[in-house]
Amino acid sequence: MTRAAKQKQQPELIHWRLHVVLGVVCLLFVSLITRAAYIQVVEPERLRHESDMRTLRTTSTEVQRGLITDRNGEMLAVSVPVRAVWADPKVIHDNKSVDDRRRWQALADVLQVQEDKLLDRVTANPKRRFVYLKRQVTPIVADYIKKLRLKGVYLKAESRRYYPAGETIAQLVGITNIDDVGIEGIEQAYNSWLTGTPSKQKVRKSRDGHVVERLGVIQEGEKPNDLVLSIDQRIQALAYRELKKATEYNQATSGSIVVLDVHTGEVLAMVNTPSYNPNSRDELQSFRMRNRAVTDTYEPGSTIKPFVVAAALEAGVVKLDEIIPTSPGWMRIGGRQVRDARNFGDMSLARILQKSSNMGVSKLSLRMPIEQLIGTYNSMGLGNYTGIDLVGESAGIIREQHRWSDFERATLSFGYGLTATPLQLAKMYATLGSGGISYPASILKLRKAPKGERVLDEKIAHELIKMLVGVTEKGGTALLAHIDGYPVAGKTGTSRKAVAGGYGDDYVALFAGIAPANNPRLAISVVINDPKSDHYYGGDVAAPVFAKVMSASLQMLNVEPISPQEQSRLAAYTRGVR
Repeated sequence: MTRAAKQKQQPELIHWRLHVVLGVVCLLFVSLITRAAYIQVVEPERLRHESDMRTLRTTSTEVQRGLITDRNGEMLAVSVPVRAVWADPKVIHDNKSVDDRRRWQALADVLQVQEDKLLDRVTANPKRRFVYLKRQVTPIVADYIKKLRLKGVYLKAESRRYYPAGETIAQLVGITNIDDVGIEGIEQAYNSWLTGTPSKQKVRKSRDGHVVERLGVIQEGEKPNDLVLSIDQRIQALAYRELKKATEYNQATSGSIVVLDVHTGEVLAMVNTPSYNPNSRDELQSFRMRNRAVTDTYEPGSTIKPFVVAAALEAGVVKLDEIIPTSPGWMRIGGRQVRDARNFGDMSLARILQKSSNMGVSKLSLRMPIEQLIGTYNSMGLGNYTGIDLVGESAGIIREQHRWSDFERATLSFGYGLTATPLQLAKMYATLGSGGISYPASILKLRKAPKGERVLDEKIAHELIKMLVGVTEKGGTALLAHIDGYPVAGKTGTSRKAVAGGYGDDYVALFAGIAPANNPRLAISVVINDPKSDHYYGGDVAAPVFAKVMSASLQMLNVEPISPQEQSRLAAYTRGVR
């Protein structure tokens, strides 16, 4: 090869190609700088927003509902942690999770649902992002579901209300719904107090769902408040046991007992039958959920008679030692008849109450203005709310009319033509026991005794208590309410139930009283609705329940009994021995 040829084979620089490559590189570099500048300077917020949409989340703390306890700290309602099982149909569809039928069959079995129905819920709409599979499953079930590792099936923390006392206090405490919101009883009345507010916090999460940064608190939460009731669960359980026995034995439709502290107005027990188990609601019947002690009203019958005597004494139309003639044991008023069981003849006020004389109280009622009698009833609590602040409380009925016939005035004196709740009845007798001072009924434990209102002269109240002791002693209508060691001042009542056009053949048996009569501590009312056994009088049906509940309750509260001699001295008052 010649020298000239070799020189021609050496590479030569092609300037236009170099310029093209340099131009492309510079263009890319300028484009990158321009794009970076655009992102960083001109429009940085959009990308931040996109990033935040993928990573920022709001979390909330788990808040349990407040506790409900009795006055001694016994649990009546407590929240327990459970889990909700939910699914994301889109995730299930995208991952073809339903193909693993063995796991879905296991899930259906543990949730106690049919597999076909379960699969229908998660496959019906693949675009859905949330569907509940089951609420309030136990932690053990939740752990099992977690081990199944089904894609698209998740667990969420929630709580369930548990009631340790069960049916003994079901109507009073009430229940919550599946979302932990109170819908009955105390749970409903104090729902806002028992419910806390979760605190909300903004966090940044990684792709796998772990929190990598806590950015701050959005909303400060409020802790739930606990509630301490005035109820003594020992007395509550005792009263429920005795009431259930009585209603079953007498084949009664229902029954109620209310136990009040005479000196504070606190409710120590409020019991109803039939009841229900609030922890098992599969076959829950609505009529069992009613707190009949505050919602149902009855004509009080002869339990009202002591307050007729009180009204007459306050009006000055009768003297304490006056004798009232009741012969021949009946009288006709306005074309109708008022009668006693037999002719009792001349009677003292104490004997009128001891024998439950319709004639005696009718004559007292006709002596005074009707406004005096109704005014006494109202001041003692009839026709008014008790102050207990429970949902559904009834105030009872006392008719308001301008003209009253003599017969209506007579029937009003032995408990017909007006209605009262078992709670109102207990409160009236508690007012007697406190010496004529009326305290508002309270379902919450009080730190100190409330300020009461005097509604009855103290001397009259004490005299009435002495008179009522004779009702439970020999010759009275409630011998079965007698308690050895604890003198009882009380009154029976048996009222016929009203039907369309008059009164039917069904009865309500009642007994209300206080004990011990020498130093009253408790007031109890017992109502047995529609007993169907051979005995339906208050002295036969309600009085024995009163005696058992009162006796055991006083012993639980360490109330000292009195000597037999002192009890005999009190009983002698009604026989005219001073």
